[in-house]
Amino acid sequence: MSKNVGKQLGHPTVSLTGWLVTKFLKWHNHMLEENAVKLSNIQPDDTVLEVGHGPGIGLQSASQLLTGPKGKLIGVDYSEYMHRMASERMIEEITKGKVTLYFTDLMTMPVVENSIDKVFHCNCYYFWPDLKAGASAIHKVMKPGGLMVTTLRFNSLKKAASMSVLTGDKWRPEVYMEALKSSGFTDVRMENRRDKLIPFQAVFATAIK
Repeated sequence: MSKNVGKQLGHPTVSLTGWLVTKFLKWHNHMLEENAVKLSNIQPDDTVLEVGHGPGIGLQSASQLLTGPKGKLIGVDYSEYMHRMASERMIEEITKGKVTLYFTDLMTMPVVENSIDKVFHCNCYYFWPDLKAGASAIHKVMKPGGLMVTTLRFNSLKKAASMSVLTGDKWRPEVYMEALKSSGFTDVRMENRRDKLIPFQAVFATAIK
């Protein structure tokens, strides 16, 4: 059961478990998504990428900040279920051309090199098949000096790992941060933050080229 839940967390599908996981993601990720957007310091004319956008909570928050004529938001997710949900949520912005969503994975995302100012994501890096390859794919599309923000709740990840929902050591922030450093990111650091009474962690990384 735990392995199936872990699989659905990484790649939700249309099923009872997938529906339950979607409900969980909306509740559990809402705070992390909004804080990832806030900490990204998005400017009105930025081009922004969300990796693993899920049902579109973070996309919705980020799109409200891109008020300039050049502001652009891109989202990628390799779950068709999540892609469809987010597309429905963001239909107005997609129609206006401010938001583009791709049903794809990191390695094949059709994003132009050196085009992204800010990247944010939460609760997805430990599902990447290869951390360094995933980090390199993100680094490739970022502008020099671009910022990436990752939000997580370490205690929740630790508990999930103890229940075998997450396996291996990719969930550990230090493993992820090492992959970032070896992929061309600098100033990689993790900070302890709090939203009201809820503690969480934020990993910051700057693309150098």
